[in-house]
Amino acid sequence: MVQKKIFRVALIALFLFPIVTHVQAQAFKEKDLVLNAGLGLGSTYAAGLWGGGFGLPIGVGAEYGVASLEKGVIGVGAEFGYVGYNFYSLTTFGVRGSFHFAELLELEKDNLDLYGGLGLYYRNFNFEGTAFATGGAFLSFHAGARYYLSEKFGVYGEIGNTWAWLNLGVVFKIN
Repeated sequence: MVQKKIFRVALIALFLFPIVTHVQAQAFKEKDLVLNAGLGLGSTYAAGLWGGGFGLPIGVGAEYGVASLEKGVIGVGAEFGYVGYNFYSLTTFGVRGSFHFAELLELEKDNLDLYGGLGLYYRNFNFEGTAFATGGAFLSFHAGARYYLSEKFGVYGEIGNTWAWLNLGVVFKIN
């Protein structure tokens, strides 16, 4: 009985999936404002998949489409990331520029946004209860993809040396 219900739901989802994916949002374009929030795997300050014991990085950011090119869009934005555990924490913030190149590859998916770029960040490492804190500026790289599930909402994945080596999360298109 349960297997029949699961089969029916799967069959309905199979037929509805092409309809749902057809009505997705356009990829990133000039004058778009996109907000993102996510979790990271691997703090960029320490070795190890989980950041060398620093905890799970979290981050937020925003990006604005400033210029449309023949085969892509240039976006600028800012990000903030944080990871902490026990008595120490790491805060990262910075600005970045991205080139969105799905049109360059002539992809026919309007809901897929591929991008890559560079940034300038500041990283602050702090030990609570002490006067010790250190930090500095660094150059960053990033490459990622956003997949829009609706006109205003999607998911993203990104690699780079910003606030984590691998960032996964959600995106919200404001305009």
